[in-house]
Amino acid sequence: MWPAIPAPGSTFYVATWNPPEGFFHRLPEPKAVFALGAGVDRFLKRDDLPDSVPLIRLTDAGMARQMAEYALAGVLRFQRNLDLYEAQQTSGLWRPLPVRSSDETRVTVLGLGRIGGVVATTLSALGYKVSGWSRAGTDIPGVVCRSGVASLDTLLAQTDVLINVLPSTEETRGLLNRERLGRLPADAGIVNAARGDQLDADALVEFLDAGRLRGALLDVFPEEPLPEESRLWNHPKVRITPHVAAVTLLGPSVRQVVRNMRRFEEGQTVEGLVDRRRGY
Repeated sequence: MWPAIPAPGSTFYVATWNPPEGFFHRLPEPKAVFALGAGVDRFLKRDDLPDSVPLIRLTDAGMARQMAEYALAGVLRFQRNLDLYEAQQTSGLWRPLPVRSSDETRVTVLGLGRIGGVVATTLSALGYKVSGWSRAGTDIPGVVCRSGVASLDTLLAQTDVLINVLPSTEETRGLLNRERLGRLPADAGIVNAARGDQLDADALVEFLDAGRLRGALLDVFPEEPLPEESRLWNHPKVRITPHVAAVTLLGPSVRQVVRNMRRFEEGQTVEGLVDRRRGY
């Protein structure tokens, strides 16, 4: 247990999240590292963790359901006009707005892994018209699945609410840039619960100010905590949460780490083993 240092040559594992800089330089090489989260981009950027050490991430551990709940909250915000009613309330305006049903609401989920797949199927089961996009392609009942950059550009133009749950990789960083945000319909809303480095925040504010986009529910940012001077804090069309869309739950996480550790010891396939080339 940290801060105790294992003896040289001993067999041990590390289970951690965001350890201090140079942390792994102080240790003998561990048998494997268990990341106590689903995203591992911070681990892959470190210069003190050798590529020879297996890196194993959490594949769900209670996070998928939380993410589906968060995504649903964002979809309902725009589908049921809750954002517009908030704006009317500040003006003391009582004016019912037209209702849009779930089967008239087109939802696109970016990222169809263990967590994104649950998000997509949950929304589909509630009657939404759900499409999903992933890098490698997949097949999910009730969800129109697409892959490839060309299909993404087409899909964005057919989206009322965009939900991003992609992992942060070289291919996804900067994915939602000015050009792609511009492909969304004028009344589209955005829910970003993946990583802040995937969304161009300046372009988002520009489109919101111009009325080109409806609004945004943001849980992640390039710099966290979000700096006080950021325009996002006080933007009337933006709602902010402090990276809590899906938090690590202790019980399910411990059980998954222990199960994977046993499988690793027995030479069996381990869930969540990170492919460093792909970044997840």
